[in-house]
Amino acid sequence: MARNKHPEQTLEQILSVSAKLFTEKSYEKTSIQDIIDALGMSKGAIYHHFKSKEEILEAVMDQQFSYAAEMLNHLIVNTEAPNARLKLIQILENVLADPKAHTLDKVLSHQIKNPQFVLTGMKNGVEKDAPIIAGIMIQGQEDGSITTEFPYECAEVFMLLINIWINPTLFRRNRAETISRLTFLQQMMRSLGADIITDQLLQKVTEHHASIGGYQ
Repeated sequence: MARNKHPEQTLEQILSVSAKLFTEKSYEKTSIQDIIDALGMSKGAIYHHFKSKEEILEAVMDQQFSYAAEMLNHLIVNTEAPNARLKLIQILENVLADPKAHTLDKVLSHQIKNPQFVLTGMKNGVEKDAPIIAGIMIQGQEDGSITTEFPYECAEVFMLLINIWINPTLFRRNRAETISRLTFLQQMMRSLGADIITDQLLQKVTEHHASIGGYQ
């Protein structure tokens, strides 16, 4: 493959091929040389954009987070429901069902043991996703479908627990232990006045972790 004369296209090719290799071979077993060979580019073309494999992973992660954010915004605008609670439930289920949003979950499930990744995930959840979810909760306060008095705090706690605490890889949990914690989160959110975790969503989250090999 000849080197693309357009830098933005070259960058996209690097990220696309790298993501595919990270998923198929694992991040640890993929070398820079593997990426170079798969691209058919010169080593200089890769190092023009990235200094290391770690930088490539960070860029791939950023791309994944950006897509997820765009998808969430799209769903908020286009999801119709009788009330805000049902709208939020539909959004959460659609996010989980979108395969493109979870392309790298198998890769990231192993990287979650990396402290920097955990911190990045926590910050993204609290600073970017939680305010969006809180906005829908406020709409729920207005239509009576959500009764929490602390929509922002409730949304932040939900994102921290669902993204980090629930993850079985980080805490070396089996399926039963993960289901127990999901059930606790479901009841906790209900008691806080934000009954947004349905049994169907609980089951889908459980199956998703199984599909990426998250259970110990």
